[in-house]
Amino acid sequence: MHSESALVHAQAVALFSQAGMEGTLQFALRHKAIIDGFGRYPHRSAILGRTSSAQELAFLSEPGSSF
Repeated sequence: MHSESALVHAQAVALFSQAGMEGTLQFALRHKAIIDGFGRYPHRSAILGRTSSAQELAFLSEPGSSF
């Protein structure tokens, strides 16, 4: 779930879609939505020296944007 690869997230969703993994699937889907939307985790930008976009900053200011 912590990869910034869209391919890895697609695989994770497929794997966590198995019976008994519903709780983990919900976390996988939340992580995937961030990667689908931004192509990376905006939460990591400061520590990695990346410049955040206005959209990323707006997302980060939303309640529940962090895990």
